[in-house]
Amino acid sequence: MHRSVTGDAAGRGEIIEIKTLIQHPMETGYRLDSNGARIPRDIINRFACTYNGEEVFRVELFPAIAANPFIAFSTIATETGELVFTWTDDDGQTQTESRRITIE
Repeated sequence: MHRSVTGDAAGRGEIIEIKTLIQHPMETGYRLDSNGARIPRDIINRFACTYNGEEVFRVELFPAIAANPFIAFSTIATETGELVFTWTDDDGQTQTESRRITIE
C-alpha cells in the first residue's frame, strides 16, 4: 500500500510518501541586480531526512533548482518515532525540523 502522509499516523510496513517544502530564495549567483552587480549565490545544497536516527533520504541540490524547493520521497513505516529533516546552505548554515509519526 502507498499513500501520502497527511496526518501523523501510518500502518506498520506501509509505504508512505513524505513531502517537504523549503522556503528559500535559491539564488543561483548568475543574476544581476538593478545596478548590474552580480547577486551572490545562496542555495540549499544538501537535504537529508532521518527516521529514528537512520538516514532514509539524502539529496544534493544545485543552482538550477527553483526557489522554495518541493521535495517528495517515500519510505516504509516501521515504528513510531521521529522524522528529522535537515538542510544546509552555501554558508554552512543548517536548519532542522522534525515531525513525529505514529504507527498504528
